[in-house]
Amino acid sequence: MANPTHIGLDQVRQQLRQPRAQLKGRQASDEARAQVQALIGPAPAHGHRRDLLIEHLHVLNDHFQGLFERHIVALAAEMRLSVVEVFEVASFYHHFEILQDTETAPRTTVRVCDSLSCSLAGSDTLLRQLQNDLLDVKVVPVPCLGRCEQAPAVQVGQQAVAQATAETVVHRVAHQQTTPQPLPDTIRLDAYRAAGGYQLARQVAEGLKDHASVIQCLESSGLRGLGGAGFPAGRKWRIVRSQPGPRLMAVNIDEGEPGTFKDRTCLEADPHRFLEGMLIAAAVVGVEAVYIYLRDEYHEARLMLTEELAALQQNPPCALPRIELRRGAGAYICGEESAMIESIEGKRGEPRLRPPYIAEVGLFGRPTLEHNFETLYWVRELLEQGAESFASHGRHGRQGLRRFSVSGRVREPGVKLAPAGITLRELIDEHCGGMAEGHTLYAYLPGGASGGILPARLADVPLDFDTLQPHGCFIGSAAVMVLSESDSARAAALNVMRFFAHESCGQCTPCRVGTDKAAQLMAAEVWDADTLQDLAQVMADASICGLGQAAPNPIRCVLQYFPQEVGFPS
Repeated sequence: MANPTHIGLDQVRQQLRQPRAQLKGRQASDEARAQVQALIGPAPAHGHRRDLLIEHLHVLNDHFQGLFERHIVALAAEMRLSVVEVFEVASFYHHFEILQDTETAPRTTVRVCDSLSCSLAGSDTLLRQLQNDLLDVKVVPVPCLGRCEQAPAVQVGQQAVAQATAETVVHRVAHQQTTPQPLPDTIRLDAYRAAGGYQLARQVAEGLKDHASVIQCLESSGLRGLGGAGFPAGRKWRIVRSQPGPRLMAVNIDEGEPGTFKDRTCLEADPHRFLEGMLIAAAVVGVEAVYIYLRDEYHEARLMLTEELAALQQNPPCALPRIELRRGAGAYICGEESAMIESIEGKRGEPRLRPPYIAEVGLFGRPTLEHNFETLYWVRELLEQGAESFASHGRHGRQGLRRFSVSGRVREPGVKLAPAGITLRELIDEHCGGMAEGHTLYAYLPGGASGGILPARLADVPLDFDTLQPHGCFIGSAAVMVLSESDSARAAALNVMRFFAHESCGQCTPCRVGTDKAAQLMAAEVWDADTLQDLAQVMADASICGLGQAAPNPIRCVLQYFPQEVGFPS
């Protein structure tokens, strides 16, 4: 007689092939699943897309003012993911508020920028005032909000408050608008097309303008990537175009470098100039889908861009690639190209080891053209006016034009279009109305938090790619922060090092431990120069990505140019 407990090999195989009825671990309640389904929609026949995890987390976070554990569990069940996989993504990003089911979500969150430009404008005092005045809402310090020309900058919920005071923020909290106000000066689709917009994109897409000539124009102009790395744009197009299809494109508008706000300013003013450059690049390189990654702090710009993309897709000037707008979640590291790609794929924004480079193996494993917003913003103008026109600008032996984000102790902060190679002194005098009343130039950061700190005696060095490296700095995204005699270079360096420690993704030890340890040592009255130099060397040599590699720049600059501030003779 056969053993009744015996299971044949065929039956075992059949059981192994059958998916579990439910995932292991904590099970989602019917109520929580219903709430999640109501917000993200029912699962398509093929299931929810894994790469939309962060988008779904945003929907829940916005609706409930936080991510409750029950909804994380329910979202995991809906997407057929493990709970830990959803939790590890949600916990990585600063803008996701993870709450226990027994907690109460805050009525709203007030974010006060504590980065350098806002700190110079008194954000530390403002933060303390608001924490005393607003006892029924959550008030927290946050890294750069991308509104340095509006310092001190604050966000009430998702609404920006420029030149914030305690009174204006308290009033905004009391009268928080549920419907965001439209950006008043944006050039919308109809106006853009009436002025000749998208004619060039149509010509390129339909083959009326030779694709090789477009790349040649970019190369002749000397246009380089304007997100910080400065890689030649035309060469990048050639490299990706030579890769086997399908090819993808990722556009970086994460703009998290303290001191940088040029992309937001241009996007809010003329979004279709950027979109036309994006379509031209997609047509020339042969891109099938485009993913636009916009930082979460730019709420008004995101709503506007969503509307304009819908209008463009409803009335396209030419065949369009698939275009998806993705929302960052408050992680500076996602400005690094491979970390951004990880985030677009719905993962933690941790940089990839390279090679392979993303031009070969990028988004979803496909060759990917990655560009900063401003690089694409220039494309139409370059093609219409010619490479020679762009290259004819420049000073002190440099070529081209640059948009500088200028903040700090100047009379007129903002985005300044100026010749490449202009000096800081010229930039302040000719474009910023001089120094602010009662202030004298003392020092400046030529490339945001990462670019180092230079003294006033070097204010005549040309500002461009490759001109600042001999002085231990770089221009990066051209975020210029100006300090006066009332400020301290060591305090500025400590501010940016604390920023790096806060924003390190934690993947590699030199950056994770090094930035935190450096910030502790830099808070001492007299710096331990030998230990700081050792830390700087290890971070620069062994960090995976540019965050840890550039973090030592402020240390080295203060020791070289401002030794008297940290306990050493000049």
